Amino acid sequence: MKFDHVRVPVADGVELHTAVAGSGSPIVLLHGFPQTHLMWRHVAADLAAEHTVICPDLRGYGASDKPAEAGPDTYSKRTMGTDVVALAKALGHDRFALAGHDRGALVAIRTGLDHPEHVTHLASLDVLPTLDMWNVMHGVSAQVGFHLYLMAQPPGLPEKMIAGASDDFFGHFLDLWTNDPQAIPADIRRAYLDAARAAIPSIVADYRASAGIDVEHDRADRDAGRTLAMPVTVLQQDWGAVLGFDAAGLWKAWAPDLHHVPVTCGHFMAEEAPGVVAGEIRALLTR
Repeated sequence: MKFDHVRVPVADGVELHTAVAGSGSPIVLLHGFPQTHLMWRHVAADLAAEHTVICPDLRGYGASDKPAEAGPDTYSKRTMGTDVVALAKALGHDRFALAGHDRGALVAIRTGLDHPEHVTHLASLDVLPTLDMWNVMHGVSAQVGFHLYLMAQPPGLPEKMIAGASDDFFGHFLDLWTNDPQAIPADIRRAYLDAARAAIPSIVADYRASAGIDVEHDRADRDAGRTLAMPVTVLQQDWGAVLGFDAAGLWKAWAPDLHHVPVTCGHFMAEEAPGVVAGEIRALLTR
């Protein structure tokens, strides 16, 4: 399946590099950390047989624009979700399904909460909503999320520390979170590391927002009783059992129409188990 690559303006001074293929009902696929749209290469080609598949690099990642962090809103998931809606509209789609992995899943969740009139179905791969993620991290078990705390610090130090050994830093997660090293071949790994090295300030800003303004937005929604109105499928490693929480229960509070699926593979499940991911997305779209 041949993908066309386009740059789409979504906000003042921000264009998203986007791969598009297929025809039929649209689905937008959002990548995670430390990756680009390339993480969807198997799933996107599969789904494009039946759907219009739209795979952007998120604001601040890959070949998309990387505006300077002017304040907490620059890389809030609310802002990045608004990018997604603008992207779909620019490509001719007012309503679309949305799937995200890791950071992209956080953007997808916020998009679904803020723009339910545009998002028909939502799939989340291997995250908890931001508020719950911070609430379950505690004690020595929180060491698995050391990068969350590092990149939550004020501007300056985290960027300098990561820049001093960027390939080691980003490569650490590609190695640690992958059960099958062959799932990320050398050329794709190099593309991820090169892209991440060129995006350190914006990647840190994305994470910094998740320790601040994104929590505020989630808390406001929780207090207001706002939930995801569309059918939701969550694919997740069973790390709730390891860290001592009920992942499905936490998700149910956000997604009344929930299908929660434990998946036996590493974190990068769209690359390690693309058939499972594509199959679950297809099943979601029938609900």
